[in-house]
Amino acid sequence: MPPRAKITKDMVIDAAFEIARETGAENINARTVSKKLNCSTQPVMYHFATIEELKRVVYEKSDWFHSSYLRNVDEESEEFMLGIGLNYIRFAIEEPHLFRFLFQSGYAVENSLLEMIDSEKLKPLLAAMQEASGMNEKQMKEVFLTIAIFAHGYASIIANNSFEYDETVVSDHLERTYRGAISASQEEGK
Repeated sequence: MPPRAKITKDMVIDAAFEIARETGAENINARTVSKKLNCSTQPVMYHFATIEELKRVVYEKSDWFHSSYLRNVDEESEEFMLGIGLNYIRFAIEEPHLFRFLFQSGYAVENSLLEMIDSEKLKPLLAAMQEASGMNEKQMKEVFLTIAIFAHGYASIIANNSFEYDETVVSDHLERTYRGAISASQEEGK
């Protein structure tokens, strides 16, 4: 009889991540993960003392995946911020289970938008946006918050199957919001 394949911690995380993507993080448990890995529940519980611990690790992996997805825009483009906003909304369409896990499950580390805007993870993105736009840090944060709130509203409605996505309409609305936020920021800077 051949030796059993060793189930690694990364394999458990990857299987749980796929479950979160396919059916939602609420379906991550020792049975579903072990079924995905075609093994008993023992390897799952060996690597993670609790399913809550596994979900937290999967949340981090989902957050990294989401951040990579958002950054898939031309950083040199004048429309860099709009691209990120549209990608945020597209993520909700293409990955609704992950979107709900990241933003509607209570697993987020930050408790408010102000904590989010000052988080270490967001600094590289804000710096790139600031460089692309030529705004100062305060202006950039204000514009980013406006776009984030708007994009999150659209994305939440779409991810919860309450709204049909029309990229042209969404893009037009997002651009108006962006232009308005920039205009307001420039007025405050005078």
